Amino acid sequence: MLEFLAGQPVLLLFILVGIGSAIGEIRVKGVAIAAAAVLFIAIAFSAWAKSGGIDISLEHLEILGSLGLILFTYTVGVLSGSNFFASLREGWRPILAMIGLLVVCALVAFGGGKVLGLDEATSGGTLAGALTNTPMLASVRSASGDNNAPTIGYAVAYIFGVLGMLFFAQMALRQAPKDRDAPTPLTSRTIRVETDSSPSIAALEERYEGHIKFARIRHGEHNPVLAATDEDVLRRDDLVTVVGPAGLVQDVTAELGHKSSHDLRADRRFLDFRRITVSNPSLSGRTIAELDLEERFSARIIRVRRGDVDMLAEPGLVLQTGDRVRVVASRQTMDSLSKYFGDSARGLADINPVGFAIGLALGVGLGLIQIPLGSFSFALGPAAGTLLMGLVFGRLRRVGPFVTTMPTSSSQAISELGLLMFLAQAGISAGTQIAGAFASGEWIKILVLGMVVTTVLGLGMYLVMRRVFKSGGTRLSGMLAGAQTQPAVLAFANAKTNTDSRVALGYALIYPGAMVAKILLGQIMGLLALAQIN
Repeated sequence: MLEFLAGQPVLLLFILVGIGSAIGEIRVKGVAIAAAAVLFIAIAFSAWAKSGGIDISLEHLEILGSLGLILFTYTVGVLSGSNFFASLREGWRPILAMIGLLVVCALVAFGGGKVLGLDEATSGGTLAGALTNTPMLASVRSASGDNNAPTIGYAVAYIFGVLGMLFFAQMALRQAPKDRDAPTPLTSRTIRVETDSSPSIAALEERYEGHIKFARIRHGEHNPVLAATDEDVLRRDDLVTVVGPAGLVQDVTAELGHKSSHDLRADRRFLDFRRITVSNPSLSGRTIAELDLEERFSARIIRVRRGDVDMLAEPGLVLQTGDRVRVVASRQTMDSLSKYFGDSARGLADINPVGFAIGLALGVGLGLIQIPLGSFSFALGPAAGTLLMGLVFGRLRRVGPFVTTMPTSSSQAISELGLLMFLAQAGISAGTQIAGAFASGEWIKILVLGMVVTTVLGLGMYLVMRRVFKSGGTRLSGMLAGAQTQPAVLAFANAKTNTDSRVALGYALIYPGAMVAKILLGQIMGLLALAQIN
């Protein structure tokens, strides 16, 4: 059986992906190691085959692993592009502090590796494992030209990388009861207008900086319910429905009148609402304001659901294929609106192949460019190149007629498949060498170095974000998961907080910058290893 599988690399790769993924779903006290199980299963299988004198052909596996890696890094970039550039504008100080801590971790790995007698390639892999970042491992491997030593360091350091950061996330969540940044959920309310100031819808929404949205309006007692428009003026005894955070909705109610016992949403004789899937590619990358639905359909988008997150439909919100928009319009125009948006399940799975292929090609090409550095030159490598191009394409959203983003569901599926392929290949490659690390006792040095690096990042993030930036414990748990780029820590924080939105906000703020910084630091560690060899 081993001899047969050794000669069938594609079959072997996906058998290991399947077995490892199944084991990765097993939870211990609510925590699963997820995709990392594929790496450990592949290492174990390869070491087993090696002990039996069977060498697994790695040539085709290297190609599959490289393909998986660039699929993973590119789709991560596309998913993170918008948030990454937005976070640079809005939260650059904590991002800069996090990057500084990652640089300290790299210095600790480099210096600690020297003290412990580890070569730079192993230290670089240990850094990647301690920070639980697979693209960083790929950068070290690519830049150093050594596929085995970094993977061994990664495998040994990875487990504490997860467990250690879970400990710091638990520390942060113990402070959650003292948080003062709890968000108010979106709510809807029908208001009876009692003011004589006759404010317009447009003026009210502008005064509240777009954080509220008026959905329906009824002028007088016997008139039909209509979709609210910017031109509508509110007069005494009008009924109007407003959507927004609970605190702001309460403020609007106090300003305009009082909460009505009538609910305009219940009257669907003339006006209706519907969730519609955006599958028309010509709408992807356009803002809600650019659609001009009020003029074209006398309709309004009130909310947008992207993945599992509900967002208020602010005018500047950019739509993506696969978004589900909640539209308020007359019953007669609903079919036309559905046709306009597409409203097809295809919108959840369309990968926009032209933009996808061009982005991958440009990313791989960018990674091949040699950058001079004195008498030495280096290339970013395919992992960093595709990640950077993915970030740019995710931010651009479209170039002329070509859509450069993908639906969240498609991106996540391709990202996960690519990661699993790379981990299986990396594990098979490392398994042939890991026995030597255990026999020599080198694994103990790797484990110690990895524990120190994980502790430096976890404790540093906890102290800096709490003491300097006054972050609440709930948000901090998400920031720790983002700094570690670790889904297991994110899942742990979500489980402990019942998926509090502050966890996701902290994660989204930190994750893109952490991913880019880790890949670039991995490149530097790999180049240092290559310089040592030369």
